[in-house]
Amino acid sequence: MTVYFIGAGPGAADLITVRGARTLAAAPVCLYAGSLVPDELLAECPPDARLVDTSQLNLDQIVAEFVRAHAAGQDVARLHSGDPSVFSAVAEQMRRLDAAGIPYEVVPGVPAFAAAAAALKRELTVPTVGQTVILTRIAQQATPMPPGEDLATLGRSGALLVLHLATRYAERVVGELLPHYGADCPAAVVAMASRPDELILRGTLADIADQVKAAGLVRTAVILVGRTLGAEQFRDSHLYSAERDRHAC
Repeated sequence: MTVYFIGAGPGAADLITVRGARTLAAAPVCLYAGSLVPDELLAECPPDARLVDTSQLNLDQIVAEFVRAHAAGQDVARLHSGDPSVFSAVAEQMRRLDAAGIPYEVVPGVPAFAAAAAALKRELTVPTVGQTVILTRIAQQATPMPPGEDLATLGRSGALLVLHLATRYAERVVGELLPHYGADCPAAVVAMASRPDELILRGTLADIADQVKAAGLVRTAVILVGRTLGAEQFRDSHLYSAERDRHAC
């Protein structure tokens, strides 16, 4: 058997990859976070599949489900919202599976920041304006951030920041970024990206925290801050330039 960590995408059931959907449809056991994975996606599971909502389970209980399936020779589809590569807590699960000698694979998915950029209709890397995107969060009632990864330090780069799990603390985010980005720096918040109840807030560091508060947003959203969000005057990319030598190796 194999445990498949599957990126379920940002929310819309049809944004799972073809590979992810096929794997899900063939697995007799599915573990999923009930608060984040849409019911429409679970409909892709086999009719007799064992469905386990992990939203109220701890790590030991989740691993026990893996061990149980392993003993029965049953593949497991482990659905994670977005993409497993960022803020998914798969690393500790993989460590436990390695210790137990249980094989696993990872099926990537559409990450939340990509769905947010699509909702905003923005490329996050714009020529001559910004070519770096930092995915991060803040330490507040969660695992502490490593040294040097606080907002004040990251903000000095001037790069576009995408903050996960931070809308509840929007005022703090703004306070730490204002000295580096300025009050007129474009900012946006995308909640429930790709879902029917998707909500988009656009503004600047001067007003985005007030917008978040007025909308009552506390979770399932990302904050984006950076000049590329408002870039209009910039040089065309060299990729499609008529001056580019397309015969060069």
